[in-house]
Amino acid sequence: MADKKLFFALWPDQRQQEALRNTISPIARLVEGNAVIRGNWHVTLVFVGQFPEERIAELIAAAAAIEVEPFRLRFDRLTFWRRPRIACLQAISVPPSLQRVVEQLNEALSGLGVEPKMETYRPHITAVRKARSFEPIVLARPLELQWSGFELIESISLPGGVQYCPLKQ
Repeated sequence: MADKKLFFALWPDQRQQEALRNTISPIARLVEGNAVIRGNWHVTLVFVGQFPEERIAELIAAAAAIEVEPFRLRFDRLTFWRRPRIACLQAISVPPSLQRVVEQLNEALSGLGVEPKMETYRPHITAVRKARSFEPIVLARPLELQWSGFELIESISLPGGVQYCPLKQ
């Protein structure tokens, strides 16, 4: 069996995607680069990386043990991140319940032999890739979204780009 490129994410439902479209579409036009397609918008929690397909059930079981207290993320600006060259809708603060989910996912990965990246967690939604540098754009009306769960997502490389496919909530 082959390895799959995986990550855990907050995956917007239809209503959240509409709210994101209303916020991202107008401001993403102000940024030079490649707009991310709407179906790929998400908030990464933890990047897993290449993972053996035959062990995905273990990964899902470890994640299923994590309880999520509902939380809200308030996105209030579009910022430029120099290293990955992205424009992203960014939430400035991390709710404690979201931080706990990220920590528990990292612990679950460690238990499965995957070394998690220990970076400061910064929730964001990538709107534009290969972006040109710009000053942060503060939203006139911040967008607040609520979540009470997360999903395991597979990243599939295609000739025209990447496609993200939810595997399990």
